[in-house]
Amino acid sequence: MIIHNATVVTFDGDNRILEDGAVRYTGATIDAVGDSEVVRAAYPDDATWNAGGMLLMPGQICAHTHFYGAFARGMYIPGAPAKDFPEILQNLWWKLDKALDLDGVRSSAEVCLVDAIRNGTTTLIDHHASQRAIDGSLDVIADAVLTSGLRAALCYEVTDRDGEAAAQAGIRENVRFRQRVAAGDWHQGRLAATFGLHASLTLSDATLARCAAESDRFHVHVAEHPADEYDSLQKSGKRAVERLHAFGVTGPGSIMAHCIHIDAWETALLAETATFISHQPRSNMNNAVGAAEITPLLRKGLPVCLGNDGFSNDMFAEMKVADMLQKLAHGDPRYLGADKVIQMAVFNNRRLAATFFDHPVGVIAPGAYADLILLDYHPITPLSAANLPWHILFGVSGGHVHSTIAQGVTLMRGRELLTLDEAEIAARSRHQARATWERYWAMF
Repeated sequence: MIIHNATVVTFDGDNRILEDGAVRYTGATIDAVGDSEVVRAAYPDDATWNAGGMLLMPGQICAHTHFYGAFARGMYIPGAPAKDFPEILQNLWWKLDKALDLDGVRSSAEVCLVDAIRNGTTTLIDHHASQRAIDGSLDVIADAVLTSGLRAALCYEVTDRDGEAAAQAGIRENVRFRQRVAAGDWHQGRLAATFGLHASLTLSDATLARCAAESDRFHVHVAEHPADEYDSLQKSGKRAVERLHAFGVTGPGSIMAHCIHIDAWETALLAETATFISHQPRSNMNNAVGAAEITPLLRKGLPVCLGNDGFSNDMFAEMKVADMLQKLAHGDPRYLGADKVIQMAVFNNRRLAATFFDHPVGVIAPGAYADLILLDYHPITPLSAANLPWHILFGVSGGHVHSTIAQGVTLMRGRELLTLDEAEIAARSRHQARATWERYWAMF
């Protein structure tokens, strides 16, 4: 297939924008990028797709999400509103994850995958919890991902909050799924596995030691609220990053989500170990947990990525909020900036994805996976490589996504979903959500 007559945003090393550009892909990967006339002349027998001048970009990447949180939308939470994040965990998330069964796990994943296709997010790194439906839960999510045509890295959230048996089951689920992913190419390169941990505050030394014996890469929440730091100091005399580092949880394959309340020494340790950080500004604002010091983290050279923590998979919206939160939090319109947001959302997310998958994603270049999105964004001011980040933050939205392609397969064309039945998924979700809510309310 050759997509031609497009404004091609490559996000390659030179951040090129090709007017009247074309991208050719064969099977799962891109093999030619260039001027429309030149590419079409080189491959005269190929099928063609006239983009009509639309923007053609790489699919978006989400560095940290929670499919299982979908059923929180519109849910009534009994009692007085939670006054802080620990109460939000106790009253909402730690009850909701116990209310899920495997049917609910699948359904909540499906609605998030529909949302991802519609918003042009083709690679997602999920962090799952369903404390009374642990065994096989990652298989259920994996099946939904493969059906959708998207790409995902999955893990299960190990925690001690529901007792030793549940913690052991979480460890087994991570190990079993990782082994299954490694056993052959049944997933065609569209699935990867890491090892999930909830947070230092719900993990004992014994459980951390058992997890460290099973993996050398992890996905964990860190210092989302000061309670995580206080708990770690009480348990170990170390702050959260230092405690996790002592068990081998840091490193170039690990993701530490949030890192809002880390100090300078923890920052230096994360930089020394080349650990990835994932920033989720919409969630942080919603939970009133603070604003991570993103500008100093980037200045230190840390690979700060962008996730959504279970909010919508419109990563363009997450980019906008990332920029505005930093400006508001510091009372300074010079903070962060669109170029640094693109560094996180595109280039750093791509570096993270490269630790999971065997071909590059998040770039339009020969050899990269053909993860492509067409957007009917027609700039009203000149567009160039120099001002592209500001067009994305102040012009582009997920609503502009017209078509979504992942690994050479068209998942949505002209806003019509081709791999998923959205109406059927929504109807099934309403049914499963009601049953989940009833189990949730019974816990109060």
